[in-house]
Amino acid sequence: MTEPIYLHNTLTRRKEVLRTSRPDQVTMYVCGPTVYNYAHIGNARPAVVFDLLARLLRHDYAELVYARNFTDVDDKINAAAAAAGVPIASITDRFIDAYHSDMTALGVASPDLEPRVTAHIPQIIALIEALIERGHAYVEQGHVLFHVPSYPAYGELSGRNTKDMLAGARVEVAPYKRNPLDFVLWKPSTADQPGWSSPWGRGRPGWHVECSAMIGQHLGHTIDIHGGGQDLIFPHHENEIAQGTCAHGTLYCRTWVHNSFVTVDGQKMSKSLGNVLLVRDLLGQAPGEAIRLALLSTHYRRPMDWNAKRLNAAVQTLIRFYTSLARCADVSGADDVAADGQLLDALRDDLGVAEALARLHVLRQALDNASDDTSRAQAKARLVKSAALLGLLQQTPLAALRALQPHIEEQPPQAALLRLLEARETARKARDFVTADRLRSELEEAGYTAEDTAQGPRLRPLQQATSCRDNSGDPC
Repeated sequence: MTEPIYLHNTLTRRKEVLRTSRPDQVTMYVCGPTVYNYAHIGNARPAVVFDLLARLLRHDYAELVYARNFTDVDDKINAAAAAAGVPIASITDRFIDAYHSDMTALGVASPDLEPRVTAHIPQIIALIEALIERGHAYVEQGHVLFHVPSYPAYGELSGRNTKDMLAGARVEVAPYKRNPLDFVLWKPSTADQPGWSSPWGRGRPGWHVECSAMIGQHLGHTIDIHGGGQDLIFPHHENEIAQGTCAHGTLYCRTWVHNSFVTVDGQKMSKSLGNVLLVRDLLGQAPGEAIRLALLSTHYRRPMDWNAKRLNAAVQTLIRFYTSLARCADVSGADDVAADGQLLDALRDDLGVAEALARLHVLRQALDNASDDTSRAQAKARLVKSAALLGLLQQTPLAALRALQPHIEEQPPQAALLRLLEARETARKARDFVTADRLRSELEEAGYTAEDTAQGPRLRPLQQATSCRDNSGDPC
């Protein structure tokens, strides 16, 4: 039987055993981006954190149904589309494609479902109608609002008291609200704004109701895990609970998981400070795998400060791992070796990545110390399979090293390259041309070619090998 997974539940404020509706299946929903701009490092953190959790859940459960949405109708999107004189889909499609590209570079696997708000307007309207019918929402001046006093448990997720919230509320500027805490489920659209027909007139959904409707459509009325950034706890997730619980009379979500904030060089990211770091810009500073490792290097519930030192440390760490793997690039087999149990235990304890990474270093040392090909094959397989749970070390070693080297002041790992060259020569002499060709391809991925000379095989950089030729066409 698989060991239990423990996660810190924001709702109960303690670490708990993950409990699911079905013993063989987990349902998880994570709030995705509002797509009107490129993803920044703060957007990337939850994507990487919940990709890590998804990898663990897929390992331990027969089935994971993971949904991460796109908010593709929003006032900021509307403003961007109006400024450009294009439909909102022109804006959202562009930035959804960009988000996919950036997250792929970080090793973030696609979730099972990526629902978009604009594809779920009928479900949103049906949810709002259910809330009105049950006495939890009302219509006023073309708006539909959720009536917060109708849900006595409001504030439990964020730990806020409604009386205190009312006492601290500013002068109410929306006369159509019965209570200052009431929030919008549906709002009217002007002729120049995106809108859909509804029983309350042409309009568009409020932000909070969107996720509740999409969850109900794809995952059911009670889900196992709901995730997102800490900034979403209030009001977004608080409002989601109120909507989902009141519309269906059931528990909305069992476990709430939130990652903490990202700062940059000790300061909050903001346009005014000019320190909003876009993922696509960071990819010019280091490969995506290094950015991923840097994002994972602080526990997800702790604030993380992004700086050049953190990224450089991730690059150096990956070089050490891939250098060890490059030394045994010609070793294969041991496909039945399982991921390391201690690393799994660390991840099952509220995603204990620090312990998991420490265990990866132990596995690397075991690979370096292996004395024969059989033990090397087993150590290599265990290291790679264990690292896969973190989304790391899945590239061809020499290709990864080639990508990492420009970002440090070190020489290429010539020892690893020469070992690969030697293995290719051994395979060629044994007339094992399949292996020889595979090893030549790995050298080429690292930017080198194997050239056979009278003195034996030697390495030559690909650029030099293809450009430096004499009049006869032979290499210089």
